[in-house]
Amino acid sequence: MSRVALPELPSRYPLGEMLPALYAADDFAQRFTSGLDAVLSAILSTLDNLPEYFDADLAPEDFVAWLSSWVAADMDPSWPESLRREAVRRAVDLHRLRGTAQGLVARLELCLGVRASVVDGSGATWSTRPDTAMPERQDVVVVRVRPGRSGVVDRERVVALVDAARPLHVTCTVEVLNGD
Repeated sequence: MSRVALPELPSRYPLGEMLPALYAADDFAQRFTSGLDAVLSAILSTLDNLPEYFDADLAPEDFVAWLSSWVAADMDPSWPESLRREAVRRAVDLHRLRGTAQGLVARLELCLGVRASVVDGSGATWSTRPDTAMPERQDVVVVRVRPGRSGVVDRERVVALVDAARPLHVTCTVEVLNGD
């Protein structure tokens, strides 16, 4: 769908009907305003439907890319339209989960259609006594990926997405598993 002047789109607010009585019977004034109606009808239609333009499900296809820039949704132009709309719809939730295991799993599922699990490092520990030995350090996070709706796992794409989504100080390794 495009938002250009559509000759078949009638104006909901024809200008000729709003002219004073002196110009209502003037043929030139009516033809002139009908030409403006054809140009303004697309603008007025857009303004009448403005809330729908901010809904990822209802916005015109070319407007979804612009919406994605508003919410910083990382979209691949080669994705199907339904996946791009889903990425825009879920962008805020994915930003809220960014840097967490749950966020990484959700991003992998959305973007690549794979099932994933994250085996986190040792995390944090605490003690009630001073001078307690530090826990063994495990700096590597393992991301295990299985085929999902995509059917096939592209390891390079998974590694690229994990590297883009992981916190900078965390080292991740990717394991691609077959089936369950």
